[in-house]
Amino acid sequence: MGHQNTKPRRAKQANIVMLGLDCAGKSTLLYKLRYKDVFLTVPTIGFNVDMIETGRDFTLTFWDVGGQEKMRQVWSNFLEGADGLLYVVDSSDKRRLEESRREFELILKNDSIRDVPVVVLANKQDLPGALNAEEITRRFKMKKFCSDRTWYVQPCCAITGEGLAEALQRVATFAKQYSRSKESFTILKEI
Repeated sequence: MGHQNTKPRRAKQANIVMLGLDCAGKSTLLYKLRYKDVFLTVPTIGFNVDMIETGRDFTLTFWDVGGQEKMRQVWSNFLEGADGLLYVVDSSDKRRLEESRREFELILKNDSIRDVPVVVLANKQDLPGALNAEEITRRFKMKKFCSDRTWYVQPCCAITGEGLAEALQRVATFAKQYSRSKESFTILKEI
């Protein structure tokens, strides 16, 4: 009897949506994660997709979506089917911090990512006056807005690569847990 297929398959891949204001450093981060290299990136019109293998046979597909104001209207289209949200913040740009927080809050209200785990990348830590992870956590009211989901704030610098390995690890772990819980839920529903 084929009873072995009742146990959840180990998830093999997960979708990660990367959002944040324009110039937050999303594409640079993705390049650095993928190629361990820094490219001069141009503002993303539309989106980039990149697949990164983390650990044995687990692949993350990153959807890096442009952050200009006109692009933000379509952000919600990318949230469907996401297993993780990577939200990138320019920690040194205090002028736009509030704008970034507002956009973040709007995303979290979206039903298609109700319990999806969130990693906020406090990018550009190399720049003078950059806010640290604690500051970003406080300013973005993480404890309030993310009380219903797994979240983490990771300080990083796309240019030096500092904090990126940790960020990738964190995203992979969260996404793995999330896709597993999703699968066991599906199995419960089928029973």
